Amino acid sequence: MEQQISRAGFRPPWSRGGCGPGGGGTHEGPGGDARLSRLPWFSSLALAVFVTVGTGFAAEAQPDREQLDAFARVLLLAGPALLVLRRRYPVLCVLGVALSAALYLGAGYPYGPIFITVAVACFAAIVSGHRAAAWWAIGLLWAGHLLVGHLLYRHLPPEGDVGAPWGPEVGVAAWVVAVLVGSELVRVRREQWIHARAERAAAEARRADEERLRIARELHDVLAHSISVINVQAGVGLALLDSDPEQARTALTTIKAASKEALGEVRQVLDTLRTSGAAPRAPAPGLDRLPELVEQAAAAGLTVGVDTRGERVALSPGADLAAFRIVQEALTNVVRHSGSRTAHVRIGYGAGVLTLRVDDEGPATGDEAGGSGNGLVGMRERAAALGGTIEAGPRPDGGFRVKAVLPLKPKETP
Repeated sequence: MEQQISRAGFRPPWSRGGCGPGGGGTHEGPGGDARLSRLPWFSSLALAVFVTVGTGFAAEAQPDREQLDAFARVLLLAGPALLVLRRRYPVLCVLGVALSAALYLGAGYPYGPIFITVAVACFAAIVSGHRAAAWWAIGLLWAGHLLVGHLLYRHLPPEGDVGAPWGPEVGVAAWVVAVLVGSELVRVRREQWIHARAERAAAEARRADEERLRIARELHDVLAHSISVINVQAGVGLALLDSDPEQARTALTTIKAASKEALGEVRQVLDTLRTSGAAPRAPAPGLDRLPELVEQAAAAGLTVGVDTRGERVALSPGADLAAFRIVQEALTNVVRHSGSRTAHVRIGYGAGVLTLRVDDEGPATGDEAGGSGNGLVGMRERAAALGGTIEAGPRPDGGFRVKAVLPLKPKETP
């Protein structure tokens, strides 16, 4: 039938990490192993190696700074270790990485690639939607850098430090702004992608719903009309089986023809479901098959008069099908619910509109004949899909009237 569409095209951040908002998440059992496997172990390990090796080379060029000791190594590895949790706990990660970098600077160790871990943590926090935490973390780190380099350097290692010049602070500020702006751009692009993906999923769901409604209308109209004819003729056949076998035979012949036609139309609808995207092998019915409806109604004991007014124009397949089904359903309702054995169909081609009117003289029989009560709803849906209207109700002089007004496209008007 319609394609099975997953409406979970994107998941909230915590579903990818394996824990709910505010939840700690555990790693027990197979689910915990899967969550552990989704953590960014490889990239964090690569950063740890790069930061450690890069800082060693940087220390050789900065003999006036403190030598790298065990505490320095712990601080260098603390950042990459926290980055393992950057997808599940981005706020904790960015604050912890910024704190470790601030302690590293305050201890007077050599400048080096430790700031890359801060950039990665800020990027992860901003992309996941925790902008305030990222801005606060990098802002406090920058403020700490300024305090250490320009005010507190006399009281902190290394001994004899003369403080940092103000000129390089422009480059530091540019680096901070670049990290923040780049992260914001990625966040905005990601949100746009998620929104576009959600819109595509919603559009596919709407198309599936519309297709379901179309199929439901087609099956209802086909089966309701044919089964109503079969119901009437079966009653006639049973009543005349003994007294007038020839008339009963005629009724059975009508039942056979109606059921064959119904099976053909149902098969056509089902074929469109089995071959997704393929065109149906038989054309959809239209007003050119109105004589067949009249014959079927006559077989059910209903006399139908047809009056066409205005210059006939070619209808689009959708409008032609809708017009046929509306007339079909209206005549089916006459067979089911009216005591009148006559009906009148008027088709009017006007300036940009097609008017359909089906009248019967009544009175209503109150017999549902197995009806579902969805006929008028289906007619209104068909008309509304084309921008038209349906009016259905008792006539002032008795009986019942169904009137449909369907707008036609400009190219279809005379």
